[in-house]
Amino acid sequence: MEIRDLLHHSNCNQQNLYEYNIDSLAIPLHQKVVSPLVAEKLSFKSLNMANAIGILETVTRFVELRQNPKGTDDLAYRLEILELKQAIDHKINSSSLEISAISSEMDCEEERTSQVANYLLGKIRDKESKLTIGAIVVGALGAILTEGVIKDEKSSQIVGISTGLAEATFGVMMLLNNEKTDFFHKRNALRDVWFGSETSKNFPPAVWYYLNYSSPENGIATSLREQIIQKWKSFGQISKSTEKEMLDLYFGEGGEYTSEQLENRADMYDQLESNINLMKQDLKALSLEIEKL
Repeated sequence: MEIRDLLHHSNCNQQNLYEYNIDSLAIPLHQKVVSPLVAEKLSFKSLNMANAIGILETVTRFVELRQNPKGTDDLAYRLEILELKQAIDHKINSSSLEISAISSEMDCEEERTSQVANYLLGKIRDKESKLTIGAIVVGALGAILTEGVIKDEKSSQIVGISTGLAEATFGVMMLLNNEKTDFFHKRNALRDVWFGSETSKNFPPAVWYYLNYSSPENGIATSLREQIIQKWKSFGQISKSTEKEMLDLYFGEGGEYTSEQLENRADMYDQLESNINLMKQDLKALSLEIEKL
């Protein structure tokens, strides 16, 4: 892929934007009436995950049947148990694939951004090397002229001052050596995380519910999305002094980036990807708890 393609286009998402309304999101678990039996048998995280992927009612029915077993000759009971378990497993597996797809897109965007950052760093280092060589050559030439070639003291001083100024100029140029490049991202998952709209065009309903869920009474004081934003601020990735400028750059459709800003953007995607992958741990916990019933 040519560098121009990386700068202007992203192939990290191969499907359409997610289009859904607020009614497609699960009602927060703490606002629902949960069966005491199910609440006793499954952890809060597992219940919340079942709610996020839309199988809370199915899981509830499965738990109730498992806790009130009937004889092995009751075919209707056995068939319902089997159908419920298959429905639960299918939804867990399909949700796992959906999470993997979103996670891979975040990873792809991180890699795309890092590639451009490395390209820019390469240009900076190449220019720095040339400036360093230039400074060395000028310094060596000045030393030769003043110490061995030019005998006149006044002329020697003029040459010494001139070469000194030239070396200083090279030094200043090295300090100011900070290449920039245009980098565009029309599809921007970071924007949804920062602004926190009710629905998202970048995340499916289950993932968006998971990132935004909070319930202080159940030990979840802040949502994962809010925690991600707090980390961006705490680690200086988004600072108060640059917040206004960064809003348009990081959370818009692109602009002129330095290599440092590109590396920062890649790190933000890496953090987002890590938090999305946490959803798989809760999915696995849900699956294991159901197996143990």
